[in-house]
Amino acid sequence: MSSDSAFVQPLSVDRRIFRAVSAVTLAALVVKLAATVKEFAVAGIFGRSDPLEAFLVAALIPGLLINLISESMNQALIPTFVRVRTLEGRERAQQLLSNALVCMCVLLALTCMGMAFAARFFFPLIGSHFAPAKLDLAVHLFYGLLPVIVLTGFALLCTAVLNTTGSFALPALAPVVTPLAIMVAAPLFANRFGTWAMVYGTVIGALLHALWMGWLLNASDYRLALRWHGMCEATREVARQYGPVFMSGLVASGGLLVDQSMAAMLPAGSVSALAYAGRFVSVALALLGGAFSSAATPFFSESVARRDWNGCRQTLRTWASWSAAVATAVTGTLIIGARPLVRVTFQHGVFQPHDTMAVSSVLVIYALQIPFFVCSRVYYRFLVAMRRTDLVFYCGLLNLALDIVLNLLLMPRFGVAGIAMSTSVWSLSTLIFLGYWSWRVLPVDHADVPNRER
Repeated sequence: MSSDSAFVQPLSVDRRIFRAVSAVTLAALVVKLAATVKEFAVAGIFGRSDPLEAFLVAALIPGLLINLISESMNQALIPTFVRVRTLEGRERAQQLLSNALVCMCVLLALTCMGMAFAARFFFPLIGSHFAPAKLDLAVHLFYGLLPVIVLTGFALLCTAVLNTTGSFALPALAPVVTPLAIMVAAPLFANRFGTWAMVYGTVIGALLHALWMGWLLNASDYRLALRWHGMCEATREVARQYGPVFMSGLVASGGLLVDQSMAAMLPAGSVSALAYAGRFVSVALALLGGAFSSAATPFFSESVARRDWNGCRQTLRTWASWSAAVATAVTGTLIIGARPLVRVTFQHGVFQPHDTMAVSSVLVIYALQIPFFVCSRVYYRFLVAMRRTDLVFYCGLLNLALDIVLNLLLMPRFGVAGIAMSTSVWSLSTLIFLGYWSWRVLPVDHADVPNRER
């Protein structure tokens, strides 16, 4: 049976989403556990040292570029890809996929070249209070991490397409190779290469991830073909949606850079305190918000393609409620256990008790964003499926303005915890904005799909 038939099985949409969310969550849990073990090794070897902070700043840029270019392409592509497959057939969808792969690879390659040229200009802005040697190290580490942008971007596009065929578990598990590679490289080569050992592990992990996802895509109903089939209407539609999503990602990336830059203005160790606290929060965001986003996007896209507005409405209500409830419980647990969690996780080697106090206080505030962020992902994915990416962009502009203003207001009194506090506040504003507009743009269903099974 073709994997495309995954969306016509006699299972309710909620059950299919639940199965997909469960598969992605379990796989993501394995990946995050591996990443946590990796953090044990990194904290024990590097602590909150200058070389580690240089690596964190250097690794920030590739991560932002991957989200900015590749994730933007995925969000612009998948709703149109599902619609073309549903209405025009698999072969036309394959042509659209090939066009998207060509465009994304060109964009990633050009971006890498541009960033390599501009690194000496923008790194002094990010690490404005770094010593010259520390800043120079960050730039060189960034050069070494550039291949990760192309490799991971390619892997994520394959993942998004595989999700539309009903394949969730293996694509979600594949990123585990990167923390595993770092866990091997850091202890073995840290004495000889310093933080460059983490660069080598990251690049090797990204390569293995890309090879795995390319193999899975070829094993599915679609081919891994870098071939241009001409500018068709579907490709134009993806291009139109890509612009606002890209700009929204650019604004969001600007917010992260603002936080890192402002943290670098605070006393030494503030950047790493924010990063260490963010590790725990990112686990919750990936397991909850990330899992639902990966699982629900194909189903929202299919419902919109079939104009099943009542189905969209029920899915929004069900999963916004469930995600908010689960995320609130996780947040409470994380806040209560912040100090022992940080102590057990990081307090060894050169990571001392005063470091535990600093990181745990930031973690308590940072965790408040989790329910707002996770619930907002439901509405975010629906608006993308509706091809209202302009609203996503406007939301990003609002968040960036709030982030800067709140950081300036809260940092003088609360230090790095003020940055975490501002993040939680604008996460709430995101939920309000996206939730409001999701219900505004949702048409009234006059029994478009009267027999939809729930």
